[in-house]
Amino acid sequence: MAALRLPSPPPTPTAKWALPPPSRASSARWAHSSHRRTAVAARRGSPEGEEPPVRTLLIDNYDSYTYNIFQELSVVNGVPPVVVRNDEWTWREVYRLVYKERVFDNIVISPGPGSPACPSDIGICLRILCECGDIPILGVCLGHQALGFVHGAKIVHAPEAIHGRLSELEHNGCYLFNQIPSGINSGFKVVRYHSLVIEADSLSEDLESIAWTASPKMLSYLESDKPDITSSTFWGSLDNLLITNLSECSTSDGKVPSINNASEVDGYRVLMGVRHCTRPHYGVQFHPESVATHYGRQIFQNFKKITTEYGLQTPSPQERKISSADLVNFVANDLLHSERLKLWDSVGTYALSKRSSGAKSLRLRWKKIDNLVSRIGCSENIFSVLFGHHIAEDTFWLDSSSVDQNRARFSFMGGKGGPLWKQMTFHLSNQRANCGGNLTIRDSHGCTNRNFLKDGFLDFLDKEMQSIQYNEKDYEGLPFDFHGGFVGYIGYGLKVECDASSNNAKSSTPDACFFFADNLVVVDHSNGDVYLLSLHDEYSSSNGDGDCQNSIHSSWLTNTEKKLLRMDAMAPRLPINGSSFTRSSSVNKQGFVIEKSKEEYIRDVQSCLDYIKDGESYELCLTTQMNRRTDYMNALKLYLKLRKQNPAPYAAWLNFSSENLSICCSSPESEKDQAENLMIVDLLRNDLGKVCEPGSVHVPRLMDVESYKTVHTMVSTIRGTKMSNLSPVDCVKAAFPGGSMTGAPKVRSMEILDSLETSPRGIYSGSIGFFSYNKTFDLNIVIRTVVLHNGEASIGAGGAIVALSDPEAEYNEMLLKAKAPTKVVEECSQQMYSPDRWDSMQTTIS
Repeated sequence: MAALRLPSPPPTPTAKWALPPPSRASSARWAHSSHRRTAVAARRGSPEGEEPPVRTLLIDNYDSYTYNIFQELSVVNGVPPVVVRNDEWTWREVYRLVYKERVFDNIVISPGPGSPACPSDIGICLRILCECGDIPILGVCLGHQALGFVHGAKIVHAPEAIHGRLSELEHNGCYLFNQIPSGINSGFKVVRYHSLVIEADSLSEDLESIAWTASPKMLSYLESDKPDITSSTFWGSLDNLLITNLSECSTSDGKVPSINNASEVDGYRVLMGVRHCTRPHYGVQFHPESVATHYGRQIFQNFKKITTEYGLQTPSPQERKISSADLVNFVANDLLHSERLKLWDSVGTYALSKRSSGAKSLRLRWKKIDNLVSRIGCSENIFSVLFGHHIAEDTFWLDSSSVDQNRARFSFMGGKGGPLWKQMTFHLSNQRANCGGNLTIRDSHGCTNRNFLKDGFLDFLDKEMQSIQYNEKDYEGLPFDFHGGFVGYIGYGLKVECDASSNNAKSSTPDACFFFADNLVVVDHSNGDVYLLSLHDEYSSSNGDGDCQNSIHSSWLTNTEKKLLRMDAMAPRLPINGSSFTRSSSVNKQGFVIEKSKEEYIRDVQSCLDYIKDGESYELCLTTQMNRRTDYMNALKLYLKLRKQNPAPYAAWLNFSSENLSICCSSPESEKDQAENLMIVDLLRNDLGKVCEPGSVHVPRLMDVESYKTVHTMVSTIRGTKMSNLSPVDCVKAAFPGGSMTGAPKVRSMEILDSLETSPRGIYSGSIGFFSYNKTFDLNIVIRTVVLHNGEASIGAGGAIVALSDPEAEYNEMLLKAKAPTKVVEECSQQMYSPDRWDSMQTTIS
């Protein structure tokens, strides 16, 4: 999402370097004794018995409340903090001032507009949260979300956007809430300004929930009354930090407080605070600095106490002064608490040159669960539990649902992943060759970036793949070709990037749409094995650091494995065959409307025969479209019904929620006779011959070309230096669109078909599949497919017209090919989806 930039307050003299850096002993550790406290106070210039001042680095995320925090910290700390914008300092400067110059005791990360997933919104903060593992940090609102984000938590929309209203909170007694009551009617009311939250269920083992809303009731500022201290219950302990005086966390009467019970109803609980389990890092979603927040100053005082107590039992700043390489190792050892990856040996010029060049070095980690499918029922159950929630938004499933496992052994599925996940949506700028187009890139938290691609989408995709470096040892032992990377579709209209001169009309759907999948699940249908794969970029700094991404993808592997194993344990109770449809009282009675009447279609077939007769073409694949309204239809349920009634080796499900687009594909295996197959093979040989050295193309006379992997196989047999570096995108550009969907000669055939077909084919006749990060690929040809877009279902159908074709028979063949998908849509239109099955599976497993 676009960030709203607010004007910053005028410069304040106290925000400058008005105070000299503190003087500290170079080797002594702080001890829990009075004389050591006295020594610390003396080093700070404070009289014995007085609290030493605490110096805070306050990172400003371009927020209008930062200087409210500034004022509170000035009072609590005894000295004003230093305020720095999130893009004002580099990590090198932060490291120098925090570790070498020892200027700061703790760090506070302010609220701000946008999302922690957008580098321009969060700046240096993610890097600080990753690398400053021994520095107390408090994140407020956006800073709180950033703490969750760097440790793998999901940032999602709140149940409702809350701005300038108050909530009552519960907390778990973490010392950040020492001397603060908890629960309904306790008086602990806080001000909230936010639209996003950390999804509580997505917290990794590194993070702990420490506060949440106590009730669904919202209060306005005028409704907020003074806290009733007499009826409050106080929580508070320093957890693993030493408290030498218990009176510091007792009530006014000297008694150690009891603990309120948690609310009985959890449906309204919104996460309001987290802390790291081993680091002194805390986050609060609300605004403690607000004038209407109760106990806001106490929170800052408690954070000051945490800072001083933590400092008393950790090495002095002089002892914290470590080399950059040591710091990287420290962060890696702290973050990767399970199954660590080895870091790149050098953190010097080589790594910096890789980062600055824009190259990505992707590393893969994977796990295998033997024979899982046979124990939990089917791959459909896996998809529903892992990705079927929220009607499977932003998910993919390259689904080998056919019983013919010799041709399509593996299925690939996934959803929104980690820091590398993104969606790429491309629209041609016009319908002419070399026209370029507009690309929108959206990450998993809605941050978007738009660019015009002068050279088109396929060239962009090729450059993206060429920029990726990889280690072949990472995927040794994997029996399949897709290890993560680009998965999506290429629409038929992208033929203008592959020799065609124009399109007859603009498609209402994007001309190409892909996810970059950094997390995915693979099902081996031959033996029931399930594989979990996760990618991370060891050089990326856009989300804090490669180490953070390593931690995030390790967490995904672990959490996904746990969900699958719970499925295994609960398999006898899974509602495998439960019905999830109920009869609707308001059914849309309108059926499919075919774009052309029978007479019009037969007339077009006769035109094709005339072109063939005149020598303009050998074969013309004539198609048409049929459409109907599908308001409120559940796309995922439609696809599950389609795959059951029409299983196919190249079936696929794609959902792009931001485009209101779902694709339900049941592309079958080839049923063409040898004569037609030979024609297509020769067409492919011709296409490759245009870019090959003379005499270098050698392929079998007959082969199945329903999958573009065929082209890859052909390329592997090509000799000659000119073709030695042919990329997957080059292969696709040479053969797209599929010859079986156009005709021969292909370019002229496409021109003829454009003159006959009055509406765009869109996704139909294009390709769905993957481009793996390690330069393997596989694409189907989109037929037998339902496209659901903006409340309308569209299905394309047609057939190859040759000299011996009969117009009436060709019309009947077109209807026959559309029968399976149209039947499923009509059946689903008579029913309304009930989420019982999927929701019950989600609730049971998660």
